[in-house]
Amino acid sequence: MTRSLTIAVGADHGGAELKNRLAAALLEGGHQVLDFGTDGPASVDYPDFAGTVCHAVIRQEAELGILVCGTGIGMSIAANRFPEIRCGLAHDVTTARLTRAHNDANVLALGARIVGLEVALDILGAFLSTPYEGGRHDRRIEKLSSLTAKAET
Repeated sequence: MTRSLTIAVGADHGGAELKNRLAAALLEGGHQVLDFGTDGPASVDYPDFAGTVCHAVIRQEAELGILVCGTGIGMSIAANRFPEIRCGLAHDVTTARLTRAHNDANVLALGARIVGLEVALDILGAFLSTPYEGGRHDRRIEKLSSLTAKAET
């Protein structure tokens, strides 16, 4: 069983229903959920929700973040604008597992129009239960930080 975590979740209108279902599953699994919305079909802008979730992870109010939009693409792009965030877009259990194991992803992006509920639940389980492998991946993670530093100079 995965240890209890605090997980920040957020979605735009395209991902609200799936986000709500995932949040319920997280709560049922004994996790604490920081739900930053949105909760309905009214059109909203995904960068706003990605930013709020990422700030919670950066400030260590949450250990991990989950973002959902129609495809997951917009959310992952927005999340990866933050140097401290490594957001992986997953479409299946393998990509979820590898984004944690190889990339030490701290945010997961999902596409509600791409994956169904059962697949999303499987992805979530793999993301939460897979540890970072470290080792040969450490230098690659370090290089991600140096890319940001180079861009600022």
